[in-house]
Amino acid sequence: MNNQLYVITGGPGSGKTTLIEALAAAGYATAPEAGRAIIIDQAAIGRPDIGTHDPALFAELMLSWDMRSYRWALQQPGPVFFDHAVAGMPAYFRLTGLPVPSHVAAAAEAFRYARQAFIAPPWRDIYRTDEERHQTFDEAVRTFEAAAVGYREQGYELLELPKCDVSGRLAFVLGHLSLPVPAPC
Repeated sequence: MNNQLYVITGGPGSGKTTLIEALAAAGYATAPEAGRAIIIDQAAIGRPDIGTHDPALFAELMLSWDMRSYRWALQQPGPVFFDHAVAGMPAYFRLTGLPVPSHVAAAAEAFRYARQAFIAPPWRDIYRTDEERHQTFDEAVRTFEAAAVGYREQGYELLELPKCDVSGRLAFVLGHLSLPVPAPC
């Protein structure tokens, strides 16, 4: 386990990225979500909807991105917060109906994060679709459930984020880790 690398996971549209942005604004190092960036990049080169049309390739690209983010994080001087991580990849494969390749399972074992991970529950009130997020709310719930099972199977303790504004979530995460909470503006 690497006690300076913290994962924030859960289904789409549950406020993870907003929390990651708040952590970055508070001065903490963050690693962005691979999936959204890959969708944007692939669309820019003429491969829209890669996640739908080729989920195995999409998963491999996310794995590669997350492993690179992990290596980058090891070079940072303090804690780093991840919007998803290598640890969630076996669950993603299962969620999409694909078998978990042995190299994906090996990556999840080799690239370890702090034992406690934060999980954002499905939250209908804030859920929105957009250019990159096409999942229904029901799919978001299934993604949350798959992530919860996957992280627990790998020995992570999940701490569910409260359904509150981003400043409350920020205080919850930082307070739980005994890290400085920024003063309100």
